Parts: sequence; C-alpha cells; structure tokens
Amino acid sequence: MALSYPFDTAEDGDRQDEPPWRLPASFSFGIFFPQWLHYGLRLASVVACVLLWQWASSTHLNLGLITFQNVPSPKEVMQAAWNLAQSPKLLAHLGASLYRVFAGFIVAALAGIVLGMLIGRVRWLADILMPPLELLRPIPAVAWIPLAILMFPSSEISMIYITFIGALFPILLNTIHGVEGVDPRLIASARSLGSGRRSIFSEVILPAAAPGIVTGLSIGMGTAWFCLVTAEMIAGQFGIGYYTWASYTIQNYADIIVGMLLIGAMGMGSSALIKKLGNALMPWYLLQR
Repeated sequence: MALSYPFDTAEDGDRQDEPPWRLPASFSFGIFFPQWLHYGLRLASVVACVLLWQWASSTHLNLGLITFQNVPSPKEVMQAAWNLAQSPKLLAHLGASLYRVFAGFIVAALAGIVLGMLIGRVRWLADILMPPLELLRPIPAVAWIPLAILMFPSSEISMIYITFIGALFPILLNTIHGVEGVDPRLIASARSLGSGRRSIFSEVILPAAAPGIVTGLSIGMGTAWFCLVTAEMIAGQFGIGYYTWASYTIQNYADIIVGMLLIGAMGMGSSALIKKLGNALMPWYLLQR
C-alpha cells in the first residue's frame, strides 16, 4: 500500500521537544540579509582573493616558508586563459576530461548505491563485503595507476577506472550510512500497515536515505575530478590534467594556473549540478531544513 513520507509514528507525548521557531536562511546574528547580499558577499570574497593574489605577485611577497616571486599575476593568467580559449585544443581537453569523469562517475554511482543499499540492509552481506572494501578504500588513486595500466589494454579505460575508484567509496559509504540511519519506527509502521518489502524500500528506506546518497554523489564527483587529473598527468594525451602537466614540463606557469582553475571550476560546477538535481528530487528534505 502507498505510504507518504515523511511521517512520524510516535505519540504526541513521545515526541522530542522541537524548537517553536526556526531561523530563516537569511537570518544571522539578529540581522536579516536579503538574498542579493548573500551573492554579493560571495562575489566580494572572490574579488578579495584576486586582489590579494595580485598584490602578493606584484610585490614579490616573500614570507620565508612561502614566496610569490615566481607566481604569475592574475593579468598573466587571464592572458593565458584567453589564448587557451582561442585554441582548438581547448574543446578536445574539456571533452576528454568530461567524458572520463562522467563515465567513471556513472558506473561508480550505480555500483555504490546498489551495494550501499544491500550492505546497509543485509547484515551477512556486510560481513562478507566490507572487509575487502575497507582494505581497498585507503589506497590512493595514484597507487592504482600502474596496476590499472597492467589490467586494462587501453589507457582510456584505465583512466576511467581510476575515476571510478575515486568516486566509488564516498558514494558507497554515504549510502550505507544513510540506509543504516533510517528510523526503525518508520519501517515498523509501514509493516504494520501491510506494506511489502518493495513498498518499504521504495517509499520508506530510499526517501529517508536519499539525503545521504546525494551527499555521497556530490563528494564522489569532486573526488572523481581529483583522481582523473592525477591519471591524466601520467597516462593521458588529452585532458585538463594532461594540459596542466604539459605546461609544467615547459615551465609555463600561467598555463598551470589556468589548468588548475579549470579543474576547480568544472569540479565545483559538477558538484553543484548534483546538489541541484538532488534537491529537485527531494522536496520533502528542503521543507525540513
């Protein structure tokens, strides 16, 4: 039978005390901020960082442990970015990196969510799968590169595999924690109302675990970019990571920073896209925040 989520099965006397009011998102330290001011503060923080960078590079700031004597200025980086934007290689680099990231991420998302759901609900399956997974989890992506080159005949597949490994574990662990954190009272109430396993899974467990899954997907996307760039630096011929490493080998420092900023922008944009899609699929979660 169909169940609506969320619901609470506790009696009024059993409910935990809840605050009678909730601060709006624009309320901070007794001051109400309009939405445009939030965006203005974010923009101002970026501008302040650029100005600080310009000042440090123009004055050749040297603090002993850190020096800006050889760091290119924002103007030089903007010129390098403009030159790259006019190059036909830009689309090739972006296309190669996007393909590798999303190919590995999609496979990791499917595997991580399915395994996470099963491990979170089936105890004996967790006893079997978690020990080898926990053994593999701390291994950094760069350590997988030589083995990936040996296992896969194509360097393209090996780089996708590195991306898959990087994204898998954040998605898997957050899914497991989301499933394990489902309130047992919700499941018991659904059973008492005659719901079968399929209904309980689709209408209770999955909606309750969805916020954790979306968080894992967002983290996994960022990790996928980090791992892909590492793989491209070693085994790639196209891609943002390869472009950054090639710029380093010829000591073109402005292009290095352009590559770094491209990686950051694409990673941030991809993670933001995951969050937006997750929020669109979880209207009940937004109402609770």
